Amino acid sequence: MTDNAALSSDAVVLADRIGELVACMRSAEAELGALLVEIEQRGVMELFGYRSAARLLEHLADVPKQAGERMVKRARALHPGRNLDGSPIPALAPATGAAALAGRVSNPMIDVITGVLTQVPPEHHAGVEQNLLSFAADAGHKQVAALGARILAHLNPDGAEPATTEPATPTRELFLRRKRTGIWELNGTFDDETGTRASAVLDALAERRTSDEGPDHRTLPQRYGDAFSDTIDLALNSPDLPTQAGERAHVMVAVSLADLKTGVGTATLGDTGEMSAAEARVHACDSMLIPAVLGEKSEPLNLGRLRRLISAGLRRALYLRDRGCAFPGCHRPPRHCQGHHIRHWADGGPTDLTNLVLMCAHHHRLLHRSGWQVRIAADGLPEFLPPAFLDKRRKPRRNNLHQPLPFAA
Repeated sequence: MTDNAALSSDAVVLADRIGELVACMRSAEAELGALLVEIEQRGVMELFGYRSAARLLEHLADVPKQAGERMVKRARALHPGRNLDGSPIPALAPATGAAALAGRVSNPMIDVITGVLTQVPPEHHAGVEQNLLSFAADAGHKQVAALGARILAHLNPDGAEPATTEPATPTRELFLRRKRTGIWELNGTFDDETGTRASAVLDALAERRTSDEGPDHRTLPQRYGDAFSDTIDLALNSPDLPTQAGERAHVMVAVSLADLKTGVGTATLGDTGEMSAAEARVHACDSMLIPAVLGEKSEPLNLGRLRRLISAGLRRALYLRDRGCAFPGCHRPPRHCQGHHIRHWADGGPTDLTNLVLMCAHHHRLLHRSGWQVRIAADGLPEFLPPAFLDKRRKPRRNNLHQPLPFAA
């Protein structure tokens, strides 16, 4: 055998092995995606205490949240799901899902096929998907994308309807309405300058978040909803906010002492709203939601303000010590954070530095519901113990993203 023949033989063996490993990787990722969709349907919150499958994957596998969200979104297109009311959602590309489980298609190929199918009328889905998959057997995702573009052009030869050339100038209006379900609806129109400024603020606060909303997974609008909530918190914490009847703006929450201690039951929010006692317990740590704690005969026992709220000086000390959200891996700065009582104030926990930790709203809620625990270590800094399903040893973790306070020489 010549040297060239030996090299050629080795190349074939190595290439075949690469193909086998790639197919295994693709099949494993497709199976993981199917499992995440199943977890979503069964309830991420109920099973693990996490808001979304992407957040769960971030902690279980050290997968960046954006990559996890892409994986979950891709899997939803390949596998059937369910709406919030329990009605079934058919898979957008079931044949592509089967090919993915067999390791025959790459993620870029899946994205190309599902991207084309989202623009195809439902009655043509099966035929178009089969054509794209057949072509994909011998072509790369770029060639399949070109075929998809030709198919779309054939189905819609006139193209999209052109936009109007003279848009009306919007007025600056805002409508905020509370529905009977307790959900608030917000809509309005703004001039270009106001919209640009609002977009810049929301983009900054919606970066890699997530957000709070939806059936255990956040879309981009839901991330914007979280960012809007953070914007309200920042406004309420501003010293320049105008007062109402001599006081800074706040909302009163009425809850019984027994419900506040156990987190079971409901609380009255403002004049007509309602929230769970567990949520009231989260806000009772440090917020402009002022809890009015009631006794057995609904008599006010405590208005929370003097014993519970963190003073300006203590808040500055928290800022200096924690430098931002103390939860491991969180980059949120101090101005986006709340003070969390390690031992809840309703259980007799003091409002002092040894019983407080700085946390962003997302991780504050996660701590209250998911099995994470926090404590102050011997060196005076906070550390977090993960739930057993993340780490059976429950080894303490710390946030090392924030710059420590520089010390004088």
